[in-house]
Amino acid sequence: MNSNLKEFIKYTVFNVLGMIGLSCYILADTFFISFGLGANGLAALNLALPVYSVINGSGLMLGIGGATKYAIMRNKKYNESFMNTVFMSIVIGIIFFLTGIIFSGNIATLLGANKQVYHMTSIYLKVLLMFGPAFVLSNVMNAFVRNDGNPRLSMIAMLVGSFGNIILDYLLVIKFSMGMFGAVLATGFSPIMGLMVLSGHIVSENSNIKFKVAKIRASFIKSIIMLGIPSFVAEMSSGIVIFVFNIIILGLQGNVGVAAYGVIANLALVVISIYTGVAQGSQPLFSAAYGKNDKKMQKQLFKYAITAVTLISIVIYAVILLFANPITSIFNGEGNMQLQAIAVKGMYLYFTSILFIGMNIVMATYFAAREKVIPSYIISFGRGFVVIIPMAFIMSFLWKMTGVWLAMTVTEGIIAAVGVALIKKA
Repeated sequence: MNSNLKEFIKYTVFNVLGMIGLSCYILADTFFISFGLGANGLAALNLALPVYSVINGSGLMLGIGGATKYAIMRNKKYNESFMNTVFMSIVIGIIFFLTGIIFSGNIATLLGANKQVYHMTSIYLKVLLMFGPAFVLSNVMNAFVRNDGNPRLSMIAMLVGSFGNIILDYLLVIKFSMGMFGAVLATGFSPIMGLMVLSGHIVSENSNIKFKVAKIRASFIKSIIMLGIPSFVAEMSSGIVIFVFNIIILGLQGNVGVAAYGVIANLALVVISIYTGVAQGSQPLFSAAYGKNDKKMQKQLFKYAITAVTLISIVIYAVILLFANPITSIFNGEGNMQLQAIAVKGMYLYFTSILFIGMNIVMATYFAAREKVIPSYIISFGRGFVVIIPMAFIMSFLWKMTGVWLAMTVTEGIIAAVGVALIKKA
C-alpha cells in the first residue's frame, strides 16, 4: 500500500466515522420524536430541518474555507487564518442566536407549519438557532483540528457529541417527557460536548493553532468565505431540497406525507454525511498536494475518493433494497400504515440518486481545495438551486409522488455529467 493511499484511508475513515456520528444528532431526534410525539412530531422536525442545514452549512463554509487556506499556506501566518475564521464564526453565531429569539415563529410559518405542528416547529427552531454559535464553532474547530494533523481527535469529538445527544434524547424526551423542547435541547448540547474534546488539541504542544490576538483582515475573510461557499451550498442543498419537497408533498399527501418524507430525508442526511466525510477527509490531502504543485498526487487522491464513494453507494443501496420496510418501521412509532407505504416506496426511488450525490460532493470539494472556485460553484449551485427546484415542481406535476422521489436522481445525474466534463477540461 503506497503512502498516499495510507494517508487517504487515515483521513477519510476517521472523518466518515465522525460525520456519521454528527449526522446522528438529527437521526436520534427522529427516532425519539417518532415514539414521543408521533407523525405530527416528525412533520414538525422535518419542517425545521432546512434551518439546521443553514446553521451547519455556515459552520462548514467557515471551517472548510479557513482550513483550506491554512492547509495551502502552511507555516505562513497559519494562525491568522484560524483567528479570522473564529471571529467570523462568532459573528454568524450571534446572528443565529438573535434570529432564534426574535423570528422563530415567523420562520416556522414560512417553512409551511400549519396549526397542528406550528407550536412544535417554532419551539424546535428557537432553541436550535439559540445554539447556533456552538454548531458553527464546532464545525470550524473540527476542520482546523483535522487539517492540523489530528483527524482522530476530530472523529472522537463528533462521536462524543453524537452519543451524548442520544443519551440526552432518551432522558429528556422519553424519561422526562419534555417533548420537542427536550429533543432540541439534547441536540443543542451535542456540539458543546464536541468542543470540550477539541479543546484538548488547542492546548497541546503539537498544535499549530492557538487562540491568540490576530489582525482581522477583510481580504482574508473574503478568501475564506469564497473557498468555503461550495461546502455551504452542498449542505444547503439538503435544506433546500427538504423545503421544496415539504411544500410539494404537503399539497399531495398532507402532514403524513411530510412525516414519511421526514424518515427519508433524515436517512439521506446520514448518507450525505458519509460522502461529506470522504470529501472533507480528502480535502487536507487535496490542498497539500496542490500546495506542492504535485498534479500526479492530486489525480491519484481524486481517484481514491471517487472509488470510495462508488463502493459506499453500492453497499448503501443494497441495504435499502433489502431493509427499507424494517428501517421505516424503526421511525414509525405509531405504526401508521399510510406513512409506512409512502416512505418505503420513496426510499426505493429516492436513493437511486446516491451515487451521483457522492460524486458531486467529491468533485465540488476537489475543485475548491485546489482554489478552482468557478467549477466548484457550478457543481454546488447547480445541484443546490438551479436544477433541483424546477425539476421537483415539473416532475411532481407530471408524475405526482413518483416524480418527487425521482427529481433528485435526475438533478444529480445532470450535475454529475457536467462535473465529469469539467474534470476532463481541467
